[in-house]
Amino acid sequence: MAQQAVILLAEDREDDILLVRKAFESAGMDCRLEVVRDGEQAILYLAGEGKFGNRAEYPFPKLVLLDLKMPRVDGFEVLRWIRQHPALSNLRVVVLTSSHQIRDVNQAYQLGANSFLVKPIDFENFVETSKALQTYWLVLDNPPQVPTPPSERTARPSPSSPAVEAPPPPQSPASAPSVQTGES
Repeated sequence: MAQQAVILLAEDREDDILLVRKAFESAGMDCRLEVVRDGEQAILYLAGEGKFGNRAEYPFPKLVLLDLKMPRVDGFEVLRWIRQHPALSNLRVVVLTSSHQIRDVNQAYQLGANSFLVKPIDFENFVETSKALQTYWLVLDNPPQVPTPPSERTARPSPSSPAVEAPPPPQSPASAPSVQTGES
């Protein structure tokens, strides 16, 4: 029996979380939806740290649905963090946001988003979007291999092996370092 796909939803708005859950249910999605409510929690979940250290309880996701406008650490910073960690660089990330701004679309793709979707306003369209997500990302897409994160390996990594680290405390936008990517 195939293992149920895990989707990590990083979303701070309770009504949007409920909408995603109901749309997934109505779309008949066969997946496990894990929810984090800010960017800091998303990073900790992906790093397998803190309360997310138990991978039996918080399994590594096959797909991340990432809101951009979240407290503590925004979606852009989460995306930047993911793509800077070799163990996570192939993780598929779909931005799911209410933003229609082209600068947000461009920045998300520059930071390595695999897709950018605007949250549908009505429920029926959200169900259709959920079906499309399932069909493409969980059925049709042939994903790259994502190395097993250090917290899932049976042997503990040696002190010299790189591990996915939790984020440093968030910086204010004025003090944040600029990031340059080699991709276009």
